[in-house]
Amino acid sequence: MKLTCYQVDPQPAELVPGSPDREWMDRFSDRHPYRCLPLVVANTTGWALLSPVSFTATWTGGPRTEDIRLDPDGDTPKALLDRWAVSHFSGGVLTFHTGYLFRTEPGWDLWVGGPPNHIKDGIQPLAGVVETYWLPFPFTMNWRFTRPGMISFKKGEPFCFIMPIPHEQMDEVQPIIKSIHDDPDLKRQYEAWGASRTNFLDKLADKDAEAIKNGWQRDYFRGRTPEGHLAPDSHVNRRRLKPPRKAEPGE
Repeated sequence: MKLTCYQVDPQPAELVPGSPDREWMDRFSDRHPYRCLPLVVANTTGWALLSPVSFTATWTGGPRTEDIRLDPDGDTPKALLDRWAVSHFSGGVLTFHTGYLFRTEPGWDLWVGGPPNHIKDGIQPLAGVVETYWLPFPFTMNWRFTRPGMISFKKGEPFCFIMPIPHEQMDEVQPIIKSIHDDPDLKRQYEAWGASRTNFLDKLADKDAEAIKNGWQRDYFRGRTPEGHLAPDSHVNRRRLKPPRKAEPGE
């Protein structure tokens, strides 16, 4: 699918494939949160927009737009900051412009929100689903303060994350509740996983040298089950999203 990014600002925010790295994950011993493949894949399943400026935002806790104050860091001109971040919706909501009008192909929307697993104390990203397959105007990215106080964004920090999603197929999904006993083969695989997990944790607790050396079970990362069954070839343990490119003549 083609995602067309029309520039409505002469210098829009930088758009890059999502990065797997998170500062809070780096701080763990042995960076062990990166062993969680679903976490890392979520971090990279989409494109991030990076803040063009560094600034500080302060909310008094009041309901008015004037109750959020924005101050550029360093020698950044206030006029430049005003192009990207504003207090528009009131109620402690901080609004970012992206500099783009995004257009997806028919049948596709954009999920718009904060970068997955990117944690900021004092402010929370708001998520939205936008019908970008027809919409002729851009959207904004919004964050809401969780309490009165001060937060900051640094130049190059992601402030928005976009991911194409099907427009109508979600309405066709039918959740069905069943007992695991209704699928004997799946039940056997589930129990084999449980036994393998318990055995590994017991070895870690007993200071087993091999278990300590391994550190963690890699079955999901490698795309296999404890019984040795392999995942389909479509199994993903690393995203390789395409970076944006300039449109070719006539495209």
